Amino acid sequence: MADNVPTFAELTSIYGVDGTPAAQERYAWLSDGFTERFGSRPALFARSPGRVNLIGEHIDYEGYAVLPMAIRQDTVVAIKQGGDNLTISNMDEAKYPTATFSIDPKQRVDLEHHTWANYFLAAYKGVFEYLEKQGKAPVPVGLQVMLHGQVPTGSGLSSSAAFVCSASLAVLATLGIPVTKLDVAEFTTTCERYVGTESGGMDQAISMMGMPQIAKLIEFNPIRASDVVLPEGAVFVIANSLTVSNKAETAAGRYNMRVVECKLAAAVLAVTLGMSKEKAVGVRILKEVEELAVSKLDKSKQSASNAPCQAAKQFLHEAPYEQAEIEGLLGTSLTKLFEDNPSQQRSIPVAAKAGGFKLQQRTLHVFAEAQRVRDFQKVCNNAELSQDDKLRQLGDYMDASQASCRDLYECSCEELDTLIAECKKQGALGSRLTGAGWGGCTVSLIKQADAAHFITAIKSNYFEKCIKDGKVKSDQLEEVIFASKPASGGCNYQAPNVGQKLASWVGALSQHCCHLMSMSIRRSWIR
Repeated sequence: MADNVPTFAELTSIYGVDGTPAAQERYAWLSDGFTERFGSRPALFARSPGRVNLIGEHIDYEGYAVLPMAIRQDTVVAIKQGGDNLTISNMDEAKYPTATFSIDPKQRVDLEHHTWANYFLAAYKGVFEYLEKQGKAPVPVGLQVMLHGQVPTGSGLSSSAAFVCSASLAVLATLGIPVTKLDVAEFTTTCERYVGTESGGMDQAISMMGMPQIAKLIEFNPIRASDVVLPEGAVFVIANSLTVSNKAETAAGRYNMRVVECKLAAAVLAVTLGMSKEKAVGVRILKEVEELAVSKLDKSKQSASNAPCQAAKQFLHEAPYEQAEIEGLLGTSLTKLFEDNPSQQRSIPVAAKAGGFKLQQRTLHVFAEAQRVRDFQKVCNNAELSQDDKLRQLGDYMDASQASCRDLYECSCEELDTLIAECKKQGALGSRLTGAGWGGCTVSLIKQADAAHFITAIKSNYFEKCIKDGKVKSDQLEEVIFASKPASGGCNYQAPNVGQKLASWVGALSQHCCHLMSMSIRRSWIR
């Protein structure tokens, strides 16, 4: 049975003993900010973390498993019923000004005038859409919201999923509706489509289902997660290239473009393999056609682990496909093919200007990356390998993933390539971009004993120049490069009020007094 989203009355269960003091200060600060803005304390808090994807980039939306872990940085939403509207504020008011929306869950998200608060509205709409399907949608009410996020935007650590998941949890908890982690992971996957981004589901799944000390193999259709215990003696170091790539704002030419190219690759591959045009246009993802592609290879090649890649090379040509060629193969226009998805439609003219759709290259990346995820998991679970052998092999898979992201999927950038080269120079066993790419963060596998020296070297050799260029301040370096181990997933926090604390204290004192009286009586009997 799926676990319900937990509500904790103390922060240690969320952040651990070491992280609790800083969390207590932060939540008190957020509560004070809420009170100053709205005149009373929040009813509760909801939080959900960012994530780092260890391997499996750009394959979740193609139906393949990925292997991420939750990180300690999170987004916290303080919330209370009140007013007649949705009033969404941020502790960083100067950067993220307060926004107000109606309580109508059917309202449209204004994509032409994108604002940070659109992510809350997307979550709000997603909650009510989910509840309507369950037949238990309540009457909308006014909500007062104050938010604070630690996950850097555009960093590839999924600040958007942390935002949408925490906002969804906050709305559900305020409405008094219990829900499972799995349900939230599934319906929030569609929420980001309201802000124009095609999401595969990995980010939301790990944000909700993350666990301390454990990475997760996330599988899809339906979403499910299994534990992956990482080798001892290693740590993952996350470093921000300081090049920002906001998915929602650059989607047409980047993230959504890759989703479109993969869908077209799946359909073209299907029809090339003999499927009728009518059936081929209904093929949505590459995973649906992989088995058919491998079956068309020579018998001697079908059992090889790289058989899907061999099929892609044999049945898709290397040169970019032009729009007219694809439409001829599929017997329909691309406008009609994507008529139900305006976000994907916007990518079609962008591809034409860029010289066409690179279907073979995108397919090769997806098939090979899916195999790397399987191999990565096998190494982690192989009890016969030494820790050093495990780390070496995992590093090799990470390096191969980066090469594929750079050369076949073309989602790296100059700054990421420079940072990764420096990480390898300083002893990283493996290093790759993480997240959508085109900026954001790298993740590097480091022996734990070497982590401090590694971080110092990267600060000196990469970030010193960034400081001189004004991209970051020296006192911000702890936020842009840090070691991380797996952290806990989404949950609610409801601090006991003064009355509850007093009652608890009085109860404990009463029990203590009874105990002392009992001891006194027993002593008198003994005398």
